[in-house]
Amino acid sequence: MSRLARLAAFTALAALLTGAAPAPTPDPVQTPGAEATPEPEATKEPTLRERQYWLEEYGIRDAWKVTRGEGTTIAVIDKGIADGPKEFEGAVVDGTDVSGVGTPDGRTPVDVIDRNHGSWVASVAAARAAGDPDRMVGVAPEADLLSVSLGFGDSATVPFAQQVAEAVVWSVDHGADVINLSLTTNSQSWDESWDQAFLYAMQHDVVIVVAAGNRGSGTNSVGAPATIPGVLTVAGVDPEGKASVEASTQGITIGVSAPSEKLLGVSNDGEIVEWRGTSGAAPIVAGIAALVRAAHPEMSADDVINRIIKTARKPKDVEVPDAFYGYGLIDAEAAVTASVPHVTKNPMGDLERWIQVNRRQPAAPLPTPTVTPVEIPPLPPADPPAEAGSSFLPSEDELRSGTLPLAALSGAGILVMLGVIAAVRRVRSARVRRSPGKP
Repeated sequence: MSRLARLAAFTALAALLTGAAPAPTPDPVQTPGAEATPEPEATKEPTLRERQYWLEEYGIRDAWKVTRGEGTTIAVIDKGIADGPKEFEGAVVDGTDVSGVGTPDGRTPVDVIDRNHGSWVASVAAARAAGDPDRMVGVAPEADLLSVSLGFGDSATVPFAQQVAEAVVWSVDHGADVINLSLTTNSQSWDESWDQAFLYAMQHDVVIVVAAGNRGSGTNSVGAPATIPGVLTVAGVDPEGKASVEASTQGITIGVSAPSEKLLGVSNDGEIVEWRGTSGAAPIVAGIAALVRAAHPEMSADDVINRIIKTARKPKDVEVPDAFYGYGLIDAEAAVTASVPHVTKNPMGDLERWIQVNRRQPAAPLPTPTVTPVEIPPLPPADPPAEAGSSFLPSEDELRSGTLPLAALSGAGILVMLGVIAAVRRVRSARVRRSPGKP
């Protein structure tokens, strides 16, 4: 017998002995008409994969049905990809340091601030989960990585402009199909050494993806390298697809937009942390570029860029291209599978033409003049020299041209004067004869 039943029996017996009416047995069932108070449910924490919302919402999982980036290489020019996290095992195939303070393999992160930055960027692009749901997975998890470590300001012994130029050329020479630059100078212009470095990459059919920059970090408008013609500049949006206020910026060179808030990244110690910025939006697009190149290995870099911008989803009530969204929000599945016409030039601009127009070119050598010889007839023979005579006597030429004409003129002058004098005398004589009183 249960405790409740024994209590009820005892109460009934007591009531029988005392003559009192037994009290009703409490009904454990909810009284009809009354609302039951539900038991509080434990808050379900989202899984690591659910936190990587961009994989599902931007068509990346669907693109994986075609390819996961195998056979492509992404160069991450940043602070350096750490050697240690499991997500990078087998992914980083080569590296270098251009800062002068890192290790030759580029795997020792440089810079005092944001030492995790390079690892975060690399993990977004191509982290390898190896089937482990507790490990982060990148957009192109089967792509290879190149780690190029560079430093800013006093953290490097090599000038920054020189570092970037050397990093780009090294990446091209070591097999990069895609180069990711999650950095900005906050200046629209750039060092002339970048002209040939970036042009070198483009002429070798490499896709260059660049972050637009963040207003929260003081970038109110895109700066180099995002202003270089031909690069694919990436702006950032929040989880709802709206242009991010702090983790993005604006500019007419923006190509596409990708998530830049509530991102995840693998730190140097292997810990997965949440971060934000177009520094994370750019490697999402770099990963998509790797997926496109893996699915279409015959496709040129210009066509890859064109597919990404032409398949981007247009934001509601926005006319594209737009200063905040570019051509729209990236769509990985469409970029990999859609039918997009072939292009013959980079839709983001022509760097070679820009250099010709805006940089002073060395003056071309002056043409060598061609002169046709002119035939000149020989001069007649010179007259024989005259015999020497007295310097006080006129020469024959002097007599002809000077002395004789002068003598003739002098004689005529004397005759005229004599005639005048004779005429005057006759006039005077006539006057004397006519005077009265004379005998």
